[in-house]
Amino acid sequence: MMTTAWGQYRRIALWDGEVPGNKANVQVAEVNVNNRVSKVTRPELLHYKAVNGVDSLRPAIVIVPGGGYIREAIDHEGYLAAEWFARQGFEAFVLKYRLPDRELVNDAALVPLMDGQQAIYLVRSRAAEFGVDASRVGIIGFSAGGHLASSVSTMFSEPVNKQLKPADVRPDFSVLMYPVISMDTLVTHRGSRDNLLGKEPDEAMVARFSTDLQVSAQTPVTLMVHAIDDKAVPVANTERYAGNLFARGGNVTKVILPMGGHGFGFDPKRPVAYWTGYLKTWLEANGWMTGVK
Repeated sequence: MMTTAWGQYRRIALWDGEVPGNKANVQVAEVNVNNRVSKVTRPELLHYKAVNGVDSLRPAIVIVPGGGYIREAIDHEGYLAAEWFARQGFEAFVLKYRLPDRELVNDAALVPLMDGQQAIYLVRSRAAEFGVDASRVGIIGFSAGGHLASSVSTMFSEPVNKQLKPADVRPDFSVLMYPVISMDTLVTHRGSRDNLLGKEPDEAMVARFSTDLQVSAQTPVTLMVHAIDDKAVPVANTERYAGNLFARGGNVTKVILPMGGHGFGFDPKRPVAYWTGYLKTWLEANGWMTGVK
């Protein structure tokens, strides 16, 4: 077990042996500066065990920190999120994923999605070991991590790892926090788009990774939270995804906060920290959170 200021967790390698997609003979040290992680080549899950769960089989959540696809804000969008979910009776897994760093990986745009899908598969396939209900495995993502979470939630029909099936990698529910959604230059977060797709992506790539265009009736039940005064990721990203998901027969709840800016995560010192009340109510109402003391 490892310990941080936010509690204890267990490290779980996302891949056994050689990590698919890594460039051969390229070795770099992982970087962590003030809990901003980059240069990840050995992706992993940080498992926080449920604190208050009383069910023999508990819900699980995969947590995807944001950071513009150039770093990962693993504290308030990772550790603190895991601590909160663990207190609600979830088995919580912070995903430390590979970024689309073209010096380190091949097919850079697909590598984060590959890791996100693998995280869902790993938690579900080892559900008995973790004490998890395999039918209650969700995902939450923040900012660019919200783009990755929305990609996992919409692009499961053809897993990046061809050995897996759609049912292996589809989350049962998703929570998207001030997410980057569209790659349309009118509303996107330009840094996330450039880091993921490159400076001049073709139109097919722009459409493929605009997850508002990928939603369907099979998209998992979704909660979206965004502040209207977000200056980094326009609220139009949430509006597009929620609007299309509703129109296509999906189940989506949209919460637009009057203030909060960007990147508030689970930081209890931010004035908008009350948003977790909406999250808890939604989890309870949809049956994802049960058996808590």
